[in-house]
Amino acid sequence: MIIEIDSKIADNLSKTDRQIVNFINDHEQDLSEMSIVDIAFETFTSPSTVSRAIRKCGINGFNELRYKLTQPNKNKDLASINEIMNKSLIEATFVLERMSLTNVLNIVNTISASKDKKIYIFSRGLTEHVAKEFSLKLELLDYNVTETGDPNIMISITKNLKKDNLVIIFSLNGTTEELVASAKNATLAGAKVITCCCSDRSPMLEYSLYYIIGYKHSHIAIKEFEVTSRLPLFIISRIIIDYLVEQTNR
Repeated sequence: MIIEIDSKIADNLSKTDRQIVNFINDHEQDLSEMSIVDIAFETFTSPSTVSRAIRKCGINGFNELRYKLTQPNKNKDLASINEIMNKSLIEATFVLERMSLTNVLNIVNTISASKDKKIYIFSRGLTEHVAKEFSLKLELLDYNVTETGDPNIMISITKNLKKDNLVIIFSLNGTTEELVASAKNATLAGAKVITCCCSDRSPMLEYSLYYIIGYKHSHIAIKEFEVTSRLPLFIISRIIIDYLVEQTNR
């Protein structure tokens, strides 16, 4: 059986939970090719019900269950796909675990307080995709935003900032020379700096009023180029925007 149930777990399972667990154990050979939606369909339940039943059994969600299933699997393709999917799960989980809720709240409040002022958003390389999406959503929320990935422009802007300006920087490694210089310039000008990066050793942190540090997975698919996943930064961006929206709708 892929899911072992002791008496303590059994006492915590509903009739529906037992039905789901029994289905999983009875179809262990087929599960590696199924999704949580498939299991829900076969058990006449919902994906959220399946997920809860699995968690009640001490397994941290469907992806962990599928990982357990593919470990002894002779189908190398299925095992490889699952390893790749598990990488995204690890990144997302670690990012959420590392985030300080107080920091998120402070950042959201700082952005909210700057709604009638100028907000600058800087990034470089592939991280510009994160910054552009973040900027667009702020603009849709009626914030006055300027976003750029041009190093000359960001250096020029930060040398002429006012004390009521806000600078938000997105960076994977947090070591890009122009971004570090911009953070320093902004701080010297008395502006507020918020940094979202994936390194607790970034020199930008000392120039930041608040910061969020994500998680950078050690596995890099394309090693010849700096195309590491920006998923952690997208998650951070989404959480900030979603909470800003929630505040607006109160």
